[in-house]
Amino acid sequence: MDALAPPRDQILEAMDRIYRYRMTTTSGGNLSVRDGSDLWITPARVDKGSLRREDIVQVLSDGSTRGLHRPSSELPFHQAIYRIRPDVQAIVHAHPVALVAFSMCSVVPPTRLFHQAHQVCGDVRIAPYALPGSTMLGDSIAATAKSGVDCILLENHGVVVAGRDLLEAFQRFEALEFAAMTAIQARHLGEVRLLDDAQLEIARSRRVDLTPLPPRPAGTAERELRRTLCEFVRRGVRQRLLISTEGSFSARLDDDAFLITPSQRDRHSLSPTDIVAVRGETCEAGKMPSRAAPAHRAIYRRHPDVQAILFAHPVHATAFSVTDQPLDARTIPESYIVLREVEKLEYGIPYRDVAQLAERVSMSRPASLLANDGCLVLGSSPLDAFDRLEVLEATAEASIRTRAIGRLHAMPDHVIADLDRAFGFA
Repeated sequence: MDALAPPRDQILEAMDRIYRYRMTTTSGGNLSVRDGSDLWITPARVDKGSLRREDIVQVLSDGSTRGLHRPSSELPFHQAIYRIRPDVQAIVHAHPVALVAFSMCSVVPPTRLFHQAHQVCGDVRIAPYALPGSTMLGDSIAATAKSGVDCILLENHGVVVAGRDLLEAFQRFEALEFAAMTAIQARHLGEVRLLDDAQLEIARSRRVDLTPLPPRPAGTAERELRRTLCEFVRRGVRQRLLISTEGSFSARLDDDAFLITPSQRDRHSLSPTDIVAVRGETCEAGKMPSRAAPAHRAIYRRHPDVQAILFAHPVHATAFSVTDQPLDARTIPESYIVLREVEKLEYGIPYRDVAQLAERVSMSRPASLLANDGCLVLGSSPLDAFDRLEVLEATAEASIRTRAIGRLHAMPDHVIADLDRAFGFA
């Protein structure tokens, strides 16, 4: 989402992502962007899955409108927030399933499940129910937003999220829905573990200190690898294996160099030039690699056979990571062959002790859960690592779904022994 793009184009891109991710319906939700004294907003009763530039409505400061359609019936609460919050430049309102479930229970979703959700979303409050499109609803939301809260759950309705631009508002919305989905899935497994202030600070205070690398031409193999990483990251976002604010993917260049996704960039929109080259203690000048770069480097140095590394937060695997429930990969042959034994590592290892992290993982233990921090997978190539992430998430989801059917029957020891022999693990 380009902040320099015209407001109508920003709204089109954001709504396209929200609709494709099934975080709203054809008739539900509305987005707006403040443009000086005017604002732009999605239209009333127009299919959200096929919006065009000309469908977006301009609302002038005097209340008059320009466009082919009436503005969203929820315009009053957008105007109310903009009046009371001069720092807000964009608003997302939608009805994603998990957040609607929390709104129906009048319960705030726990953003302390993992550090990124808490960092991106901040405090979350509930606004009391009021008739949709009414002045009373606008007043209720504005009163809640006045305190500086950017994420507001609407009782028996949905969610409103504000930001300094539409990308920030969308990312808060996405992270909050992800936290809500994770919490719901985790409750099928057992007690949900939340992070305290000290644990949140461990992640918040991590730094990457690398000397800028002088410019150098990239060879054909490196250019292809940059393109490959971008394609897999975008696929991961589309499949909801990654979210736009979190996750890192790297691929080895040579013995002491690798390419990695950048820090603080929208994963959905990465281009090959955004990817950062890290060599030893240096990185490309003018770019900031993922804050997980030291962990990636430690693993590459410890394991010459590792060619790609992925840190990610798919919902179902992350649900296992925020509970004490282990994830048993002995479910179907593919899961065991691809994942082997899935260990859960203590919270904070990727930040506090990268040497220990590198010691605990290997290509014979290529998939790990990170307590309250998603998962880590290794691969012999970017494709291998991505496949392993897909299998890990599919295994976690299937394991959670079994709880609605009956007791999970893991493959017995003699079956595992057969697989070990057949695939050279023994």
